[in-house]
Amino acid sequence: MQDRGESITMMEPLIISGSSKQRGRLSDLAVELASHASGFRRSLPEGMLSALADLVRSMNCYYSNLIEGHDTHPIDIERALKEDYSANADKRNLQLEAKAHIAVQKWIDEGGLKGRAATKEGVLEIHRRFCELLPDELRWVENPDTGQRMEVIPGQYRQNDVKVGRHIPPSPGALDRFLDKYEATYSHLGKSEAIIATAAAHHRLAWIHPFLDGNGRVARLVSYAMLLDALDTGGLWSVARGLARSVDSYKTHLAHCDLTRRNDLDGRGNLSEDELASFTRFFLETCLDQVKFMEALMQPDRLRTRMLIWAEEEIRLGTLPLNADKILEAILYRGALTRGEIPAIINTGERHARRIVSVLIERSILVSDSTRSPLHLAFPAKLASRWMPGLFPDR
Repeated sequence: MQDRGESITMMEPLIISGSSKQRGRLSDLAVELASHASGFRRSLPEGMLSALADLVRSMNCYYSNLIEGHDTHPIDIERALKEDYSANADKRNLQLEAKAHIAVQKWIDEGGLKGRAATKEGVLEIHRRFCELLPDELRWVENPDTGQRMEVIPGQYRQNDVKVGRHIPPSPGALDRFLDKYEATYSHLGKSEAIIATAAAHHRLAWIHPFLDGNGRVARLVSYAMLLDALDTGGLWSVARGLARSVDSYKTHLAHCDLTRRNDLDGRGNLSEDELASFTRFFLETCLDQVKFMEALMQPDRLRTRMLIWAEEEIRLGTLPLNADKILEAILYRGALTRGEIPAIINTGERHARRIVSVLIERSILVSDSTRSPLHLAFPAKLASRWMPGLFPDR
């Protein structure tokens, strides 16, 4: 592989210095974000955490794909998870792409990358796991200048020079040493510094551009994993929604972070520290906005009202059995129910209780690991517009 001998100092600064005029504000944002993220997680019943994390994976996948120009609605993503694919080949491929993204995020949520998010090994493994699950048609890219088709090899560096906008990333032979420096900088930070440094790590990984394709998606998954570790988010919210909703600002900030230092007041590295600090502020404010959005959405009384209004309408239409709303109300407050508790909650016999539970399971509203396991609430994508408005666009 060609190695032009680029110095790793080309991507400095990697950390925003204490002398940056924006450092104080960034530290305040990190503290505020940590407080809200912790409070939000504590506010939810234990039995609801898993269901919400499942929905957030679909949401995160949807918005991350949207940033890449791929629009696969969470309802179609949910269908793909049940092996229900579109007859249209292009839509099916996008469903499989979404399914691959969710599989990788689930692996991250379950601790597969814990402590390794900002390591070279972790970056390569995210790419490998994602690309291995892609359909063959999505594992090829075309050189816009020559028209040459090149295969994206899962978990392997690109073998060619590339150009991203005006930025020319390091040569293929230099990638290993740039990622070594990346790991040495970002993988051993304390929690407070890791929160602030997540945005810098996000840009610098995109700047290195280690793969032929999938760099933006990998960078967002690395950021997700870094915040999961630093904030113990529980996978209950994602910055991807905010980045997609401000995609022009997001891409503009990333491009500005490629700029070289303006003057002696602009840090001490090759690249602009002011632009990196501005992107960090944008990134942390976006994170905070998303946590607050999810906090408001999951506020117990409001969530309860939306769900019960929906249930009452469905009961009147005859699509839900009578008393199904009482089961939903009970599980909202308790987080989980055993089947044996249901008859007393709805004041009916076991047979009728089983029938109601069967309907709720069939409609993916309740889930259970087995017939003897507790029942938990689920958040099906097709009901998100009623239960959790604004989470993603109505279909």
